[in-house]
Amino acid sequence: MEPAPQLRKIIHVDMDAFYASVEQLDRPELRGKPIAVGGSSKRGVVSAASYEARKFGVRSAMSGVMARRNCPELIFVKPRFDRYTEISRKIRKIFFEYTDLVEPLSLDEAYLDVTQNKKGNPSATLIAREIRAKIKERTGLNASAGISINKFIAKVASDVNKPNGQKTVPPEEVEEFLEALDIRKFYGVGKVTAEKMYQMGIFTGADLKERSREFLDEHFGKSGGYYYDVVRGIHRSEVKPDRTRKSLAAERTFSENITSEVFMLERLQGIAEEIQRRLAKREIAGKTVTLKIKYSDFSLQTRSKTLPFYIATADLILEEVKQLLYQEKLKESVRLLGISISNLNNEKSEKAVEKESISEQLKFEF
Repeated sequence: MEPAPQLRKIIHVDMDAFYASVEQLDRPELRGKPIAVGGSSKRGVVSAASYEARKFGVRSAMSGVMARRNCPELIFVKPRFDRYTEISRKIRKIFFEYTDLVEPLSLDEAYLDVTQNKKGNPSATLIAREIRAKIKERTGLNASAGISINKFIAKVASDVNKPNGQKTVPPEEVEEFLEALDIRKFYGVGKVTAEKMYQMGIFTGADLKERSREFLDEHFGKSGGYYYDVVRGIHRSEVKPDRTRKSLAAERTFSENITSEVFMLERLQGIAEEIQRRLAKREIAGKTVTLKIKYSDFSLQTRSKTLPFYIATADLILEEVKQLLYQEKLKESVRLLGISISNLNNEKSEKAVEKESISEQLKFEF
């Protein structure tokens, strides 16, 4: 039998509508108004939406055209990633005042393991409240938080009282919390999987819990074991402060569809040069090159090749991308091209990661 999972005190901090909130912070005339970051061009996509815009159904990853249709009064704002990064660094400094076990997921969210913390505070709930108050004081922005025994439940909980709130799920309430949860709220259950589960009569955590591991393995493959565990509050992933990057990518959406491979190679040259800059900045290289193609009908195709050696320069990357582009005939005109490099030379061995992990069993006071 596997050993019982180690209970931890985990906080998931998630900034509220981060990009949009930064824009409203810096431009008072935008406060209280529906705004979308990005997406202003005919082919643009919304990167983030303010809560005022979300009331009209505007969401991230939505096309700018659809966003405007949902909310005619929507104000589009150009993204300023340098500014978002600047504020993100201030927020992370606050995290490190409490613990060194901080695992950033993006500029606007992170996991914190506060089982043992620099303040000597036994209450993860109070620590989360302090962190949110400091973020507000030092940046002017609101954050929400989820607090529980592992990363999975903490992340789900951080959505419960958004915006500007927090939710604690202590050990004794984990089972009840997960059983009552709509299956769509389970982190890792996407739209397609949720629809599949609905067809099987699985609507809540309680419904999912009734299914055997064999049943879930049969119908959901490798994800079956994950669903079986998480609905029982089992999630063994630890907070990894040195979270290793698995891949690096860049892509471009075009204002007009492209049909000529010659024009595509011109665009791919620029993307390859951007990849080279990012790899050089991090002093890494990769062996696997992937070409991403999104067609005019929005269908997506990827083509990959793994090399016996590491590459990091634009010319070598582009050489492999050319082969992938000409691998087969394009089926439609193309609206987006992207390149990603994976199988990077910064990945640690599993044993090295295990050696660095922390697994004490401690008394809990949430």
